[in-house]
Amino acid sequence: MTALTEYGWDDECARARAAAGLPELVPARVIAEHRDLFRVQAAAGESAARLAGRLRHHAAPRSDLPVVGDWVLLDAPDPAGTAVIRAVLPRRSRLSRKLPGERADEQVLAANIDTVWIASGLDRPLSLRRIERYLVLGWESGALPVVLLTKSDLAADAAEQKAAVANVAIGAPVHAISSVSGAGLEELLPYLIAGRTLALLGPSGVGKSTLINRLAGEDLLPVGEVRAADHRGRHTTTSRQLTRLPGGAMIVDTPGMKELQLWESDEGIPDTFGDIEELAGECRFADCRHAGEPGCAVAAAVADGRLAEARLENYHKLAREQAYLDRRKDPHAEDAAARLMRSAMKTLRFHPKYRRDDAE
Repeated sequence: MTALTEYGWDDECARARAAAGLPELVPARVIAEHRDLFRVQAAAGESAARLAGRLRHHAAPRSDLPVVGDWVLLDAPDPAGTAVIRAVLPRRSRLSRKLPGERADEQVLAANIDTVWIASGLDRPLSLRRIERYLVLGWESGALPVVLLTKSDLAADAAEQKAAVANVAIGAPVHAISSVSGAGLEELLPYLIAGRTLALLGPSGVGKSTLINRLAGEDLLPVGEVRAADHRGRHTTTSRQLTRLPGGAMIVDTPGMKELQLWESDEGIPDTFGDIEELAGECRFADCRHAGEPGCAVAAAVADGRLAEARLENYHKLAREQAYLDRRKDPHAEDAAARLMRSAMKTLRFHPKYRRDDAE
């Protein structure tokens, strides 16, 4: 028997289970997902699990279906050792991105996460803009984002790069570490609390699996080589899974993502760009877009070097991306925007200043 508290079960989970009104079902946590089959951890032990047909067909949207980290209610395993998931308990946090492709659908990467480790390798050119994008996702999840600059043993200027990241990771701790030499790993101990869950995000080749193996003290996950030409690694992690570390903390390793589009960022963008939001409060106009308006405090900060122009450009880029996605999510809003554009173009065409004289 395994105490569910070892996997993060607490009073909040117990209240959610009681509210579900299904006392005959067994609570368990999803620890791995492989297409339509899951691995779950219940008090009686680990088993395979599949979705009940009713849950699969009535889940709307599909992001309501279970993912790694979710707490679910299920029937006890059958003689073959497979349980049936009947319900998913409410999530206290969720890591989400827009599903790659044209459709405006949400993909939940992991649920019920306490801390998000965002890994970026110091063996490659540092991308502050990519880190900002990951930070938006981290803050929006409801968990605490933390930036890990991996492979510090391969960078002669690790301290300078850490300082550069700290300038954009407002409110998020930044640590330079090496899974090979062990440098900086002691700084991670405060996050490794028994019963707490972390998620590890980052592109392929930054050493996510290597870090987990180092923290676990054994080779639990496969590790791939990194190409010297472009510093890109192979996708050695092909599915999400939750791993328990020796001290009782849990960590979700995620596959490297070639595409990271935001899903929601109502809180994530303001939290990530808190410096710009603070400056915006000093603008002359409350609706200032920071795009050339008079009395713009944000533009003044760029002009005198207090704010990097590239950071402001990324702020605008992510905001535009979110506005576009919001319209895609709401067909009525998208239609209204299209009608407004057509009306504006019609007005422009017939405006005396721009109308062509047919006599010419």
